[in-house]
Amino acid sequence: MSVIFQSLKIITDKEILEPADYVFDGKSIQLQSSDTDTGDATRIDCTGLLGSEGWIDLRCFAGEPGLEHRETLESLGACLKNAGIVEAVLLPNTFPPVQSKNEVSYIQSRAKDFLATIHVQAAVTKNMEGEDLTEMLDLYHNGVRIFGEGLVPLSHSDRMMKALQYLQKFNGTLFDHSYDPLMAIFGHMHEGVVSTTMGVKGIPDIAEEVAVRKNLEILRYAGGHLHFQTLSTIGAVEQIRQAKQEGLSVTADVSLYQLLFTDTDLTDFDTSLKVLPPFREQAQKEALVEGLKDGTIDAIVSNHVPHDYDAKNMEFDLAPFGMAGLQTFVPALVELEPDLGYPLLISKLTKGPAKVLKKASTSWDSLTVFDPHAEWEFDQPTNPSPSSNSPWFGKGLKGSVKFVVNKGKFEEVNV
Repeated sequence: MSVIFQSLKIITDKEILEPADYVFDGKSIQLQSSDTDTGDATRIDCTGLLGSEGWIDLRCFAGEPGLEHRETLESLGACLKNAGIVEAVLLPNTFPPVQSKNEVSYIQSRAKDFLATIHVQAAVTKNMEGEDLTEMLDLYHNGVRIFGEGLVPLSHSDRMMKALQYLQKFNGTLFDHSYDPLMAIFGHMHEGVVSTTMGVKGIPDIAEEVAVRKNLEILRYAGGHLHFQTLSTIGAVEQIRQAKQEGLSVTADVSLYQLLFTDTDLTDFDTSLKVLPPFREQAQKEALVEGLKDGTIDAIVSNHVPHDYDAKNMEFDLAPFGMAGLQTFVPALVELEPDLGYPLLISKLTKGPAKVLKKASTSWDSLTVFDPHAEWEFDQPTNPSPSSNSPWFGKGLKGSVKFVVNKGKFEEVNV
């Protein structure tokens, strides 16, 4: 089936193009020309809508297997479609963890018909305990190219070094959420004036910065490609910037909601805002924005970590870290647009993450179309997930995805 997106404004990494007609012929998307054979194509009026290459999310969680009460693979697939995501890297923190070909095959089988392409991230160490390495070569032969411990850091220096060395055998990539767990122990939010005023044990900037520095030194020694996830501090951004200037094979991302909140938003002890890394001060947020602008930070991620109601409905100190990030992904982009602009935001959802995934340039075969002005309420009827741990749940939002193209499929999104 051919589809013509009429009067659609396409966002590139440099500008927003004037409205034009684009044709999806069942394989790729192209600008309609006078000699384009459209036949009985379906025509969609996209006046007022914006579109771009399909978006890529390098960090999202599904609880299946073992933690389906938080998010099933099926509900994740629905969330990804509603968020306009056409490719997603799945965290390995399930029960059991994604650490053998059995778990990988299970996820691949369950996700093969999703509109989004799922990239499985497999654990580096068994049960993510930081000790015995998983069978990385065997996992590679079963389609895994990305390894990491997901929600926990790979803090064992020797295992970090060996993982980087092993992955060079097949050009794999090591993902890491780098922080020192002992320096962050018992912490629940950013360490600063606000945490002191609230009487909450904080997580200092140095917990992240020490780990980033250590891991960069290991990378210098071992070689390979290391991708730092969810940066949150000034020092970490500066270290990544210097490493890139030195020519190290390093990339980095930041959580979308890290660009929207600071620690001052936690003064009413809202557990939906308890995330890891924690929301830090305004100066750190400004450093993250600058890192996006100068290319230090390559990608923006949803850091989608859903939790069931009971897990978050408790005292702040007892509640787990994590926020559901996919359901409100587009409204968050719309809120950031005045400061960052759509070309920069979209580049961090397309070309940036494609670089991290080492994707070769191909034909234009994916598309995300969204309405930045559409108003809707995030509530139970509009939530495809069993989890709703978001500060925006029950509130009116602006911005929603309308159409998605991927894997030769075209689907309309109804929120």
